[in-house]
Amino acid sequence: MPADTVSVIRPRTYEEAAVAVRACGARGAVARGGPGRAHGDAARNAGGAVLDMTGLDRVHVVDAAEGIVLCDAGVPLLRLAEVLLPLGWSVPLLPAARHVTVGGAIGADLHGAEHRVAGSFGRQVLALELLTADGQVQAVTPGTELFEATAGGLGLTGVILTATVRLLPAETAYLTVDTERAGSLDEVLARLTATAGHDDRRYAAARIDLTARGAATGRGILTRARHTPPGALRATGTRAWRGPLFPRPRRLPPLGSLLPSLLPSGIHYRATPRARTRELRPSAAYVTPQDVFPYGRGGRVRYQFAVGHGQEEALHRIVRRLAGRRLPSSHAVLHPLGEAGPGWLSLTAPGWSLSLDLPRALPGLPGFLDGLDEEVAAAGGRVGLARDARLRPDLLTAMYPRAADFRALRARLDPRGVFASDLARRLAL
Repeated sequence: MPADTVSVIRPRTYEEAAVAVRACGARGAVARGGPGRAHGDAARNAGGAVLDMTGLDRVHVVDAAEGIVLCDAGVPLLRLAEVLLPLGWSVPLLPAARHVTVGGAIGADLHGAEHRVAGSFGRQVLALELLTADGQVQAVTPGTELFEATAGGLGLTGVILTATVRLLPAETAYLTVDTERAGSLDEVLARLTATAGHDDRRYAAARIDLTARGAATGRGILTRARHTPPGALRATGTRAWRGPLFPRPRRLPPLGSLLPSLLPSGIHYRATPRARTRELRPSAAYVTPQDVFPYGRGGRVRYQFAVGHGQEEALHRIVRRLAGRRLPSSHAVLHPLGEAGPGWLSLTAPGWSLSLDLPRALPGLPGFLDGLDEEVAAAGGRVGLARDARLRPDLLTAMYPRAADFRALRARLDPRGVFASDLARRLAL
């Protein structure tokens, strides 16, 4: 097969997935959960095979008494949430992109605005079934090496077939949201820190204005939200309080919920009231619809990194560098982070994560981002691999001390290199 082509295989059964793994050629195979909209190269495999797992999308068992679901890895999180809501439950993490699947959330060890409370998605997984390089299916549980390599392992340990996941109680499809402006990065961090552990608002994030400079550098809009109980909704006369939780795949979210993510950050900041409390929003309107609209000519680069507590000055330096370039990012979101992710290649640890997107055609962008990588590594931080397509391999070990263990496990379990991706080749994983 030419090096620039990919064979896409869409298994409909576990047996078909096993056959595809056994039959993959010298360039190997990697599984992906969604329709090929990942921002990085973790689910790309030039010259090899890609397994599109969206055909394996069954919800097998819901234990409504215990709040546990057993489902296929190809189930989209948002569709799973719609299934669970009438039973009083939801998924443990609200994704910012509608096509993220259960398997993709595990492979990326996804985190969101609830991380300080719940941790990453891998922390909610009780068990999974993994199709390994020998074509066999292994039951994998937390605390084992294989689980720690698979959560955040970007599909390089095998194909996740099923997962048993702990759920989140959710009586309604609405959140009660508080919004406020903070005039500088210091103020953003102080307000997010002040409420950590002392607040029932599960979700917390700040959208940073990367065009502000001087004393206003890093100013942002803080949003914090809690699940709305049925009584509060009845008091407002809101109907259909248990669904639908999210718009159907062929429909766009309401225009009002899209506008904040489309406005340049400086305009959005100035247009936001200084404070707004108890705003009722459907859960879908709280997350950013990152994949609703195309990125336009030339595309965009998604950049995400995390630094630990005690490295706030490094975060300040990076934000100042970004602001100095007045980079036109419509998405620059800061999350407070809680418990470290369970995976050897998980991004998260107690501290902060910042994700942003930038036009790919910006002059000097590759060199500028290389400089940010070095700043992050020097602070003991990490660049998120799930959205990356450009990190230099010499920085990987500095950011991910367990990378050597990951390589050793891969060499032991997959000596033929059955599972491969563009990211794995670029970073020698």
